[in-house]
Amino acid sequence: MNIIRQLLSKPWLSDDADITGSYNQTQCLSVVQTQSTKTALVFFLMVVSVVFLLISITFLSRSQYPDFTALAGPPWLPFSNPVTLWVNSAFLLLASIAIRFAATSKPINERATHTRMVLALCLTGLFSCLFLIGQLLVWQQLTASGFAVNGNPANSYFYLFTGIHGLHLAGGFIALIRVVVTFVRHADSERLTANLHLCVWYWHYLFIVWMLLFALLTATPDTYKTIALLCGF
Repeated sequence: MNIIRQLLSKPWLSDDADITGSYNQTQCLSVVQTQSTKTALVFFLMVVSVVFLLISITFLSRSQYPDFTALAGPPWLPFSNPVTLWVNSAFLLLASIAIRFAATSKPINERATHTRMVLALCLTGLFSCLFLIGQLLVWQQLTASGFAVNGNPANSYFYLFTGIHGLHLAGGFIALIRVVVTFVRHADSERLTANLHLCVWYWHYLFIVWMLLFALLTATPDTYKTIALLCGF
């Protein structure tokens, strides 16, 4: 009778159910965390977009004043000679391509996939660092040429735009480091892929924002006047 009662109680089935329930709970928690992170990233990017938009509007409004050196007086270096900025833009584009490659690496075998992912992430970090170093070199060139941050409104806006953008890119390294740590710890592939895709979105976003800023900073005075007129300035 005791044997029959033990079989009817089925403790082994209860253990399996506990294991399955624990696995499902962990998986659901991972999905919820991923969705929360996505929502937080989207909200953060919306806030950043509003910040850049407001600064751009004030930039266009301020550009119509006579003391805005980009419109009046001698040619301002970043507007008249943007070669270095083009090189920096190429670095940021390569970083965006590299991190996209890391996120979309097709699995050949585990070792080959890991190698390609590590290489792509290293290239992302390298090109991003080269972009930031290039921006600092532009600042150094401007300062050496007499275009200080407090020299005139045009200078101030250039430093403001590039400085805020550079800080956001530097902040992206924190998320990238977290992805690398997750990869080193051999965490679940779903979590690694989700975090990596979020980094891809962030790098693509920063590249698009930089190109818009670059187009704005290198526009002609007539373009400024036209856009300002459309905005009612």
